[in-house]
Amino acid sequence: MKKTIFIAAAIVLGGLLCEMFEAIHPFGIPVNTEMDDYILVHALSDRSAQNVVTSMVFDFRGFDTLGEAAVLFTALSSVGALFRDGGKRE
Repeated sequence: MKKTIFIAAAIVLGGLLCEMFEAIHPFGIPVNTEMDDYILVHALSDRSAQNVVTSMVFDFRGFDTLGEAAVLFTALSSVGALFRDGGKRE
């Protein structure tokens, strides 16, 4: 009885995984969206940056970059505090 339940669950799970993998976008084929076109066309004129990647990271995604920097700073501060020598030195 347990074996048949296990086989039935494996078949159902396999079917669900097949459906999920069909819904995923194929690897290596880029998706062209309206936002991509906007950034490529307006990066130099709106942001006055010579590099489109720099313009996108620091201007279009500035808050995200600021958040990542805050997380990295917090992690480094925590590790530094963890390994700090807290005892008194003679």
